[in-house]
Amino acid sequence: MVSSPFLSIIIPAYNEEARLAETLPVLKEFLERQEYSWEVVLVDDGSSDRTSEVIHQFFTPEEARSFKNSPNRGKGYSIRRGVEEARGEILLFSDADFSTPIDEFQKLYHHIQNGYEIAIGSRSLPESDLQVHQAWYREGMGKVFNLLVQGILLRGFKDTQCGFKCVRRKDAAPIFSQLTIDGFSYDVEFLFLAQKNGLKIKETPVLWRNHPDSRVRIVQDSFRMLTDLITVRFRDLFGQYD
Repeated sequence: MVSSPFLSIIIPAYNEEARLAETLPVLKEFLERQEYSWEVVLVDDGSSDRTSEVIHQFFTPEEARSFKNSPNRGKGYSIRRGVEEARGEILLFSDADFSTPIDEFQKLYHHIQNGYEIAIGSRSLPESDLQVHQAWYREGMGKVFNLLVQGILLRGFKDTQCGFKCVRRKDAAPIFSQLTIDGFSYDVEFLFLAQKNGLKIKETPVLWRNHPDSRVRIVQDSFRMLTDLITVRFRDLFGQYD
């Protein structure tokens, strides 16, 4: 049984009305089985559908709140806004498709209970359970990106981009206030600054069922993520994070 002071589940989402209609009932059923306090914080990143409204079909206003960016700002920006709005002492980040099922939260929180300030899900450890793989070219792109991460900025992690992450708010919130990357590579900037500031991070294997409708664009986002890595490196070299 997980024991938590107060858990906030933060979900960044962009045009995810249909997908949330599938995943939110599963999330609700899981949370209602728990004895700890919880809330759901949905950050709608400028969607053109009913993403920000669908959550209220399954949760009461006391259980869930939604916030909408205008215009679209990016996943990193949405995560930061979710942290600002969340009330929990433990924060769990998940993509709207819950490719990592919510039950895997127990694994991450175990490490938070045992002294880590941050626990991140990983699809790339030997014990990771990839039940539905990404397309071969997306898996290849992820491996290349991780090699670039290791070479340019951050060593020691097999998978920085899995969307399933858990943090202790009092330790991680100051890091989020320093973040500058609005897009998909916010994870790398966050982990880089957390490591730089001495926070203990645990990468742990999780179950993963890929959803084929990815929001990551192969060419545009790959190039942007590479330039983000270089930008973070130069910001650090010039003392802009100090």
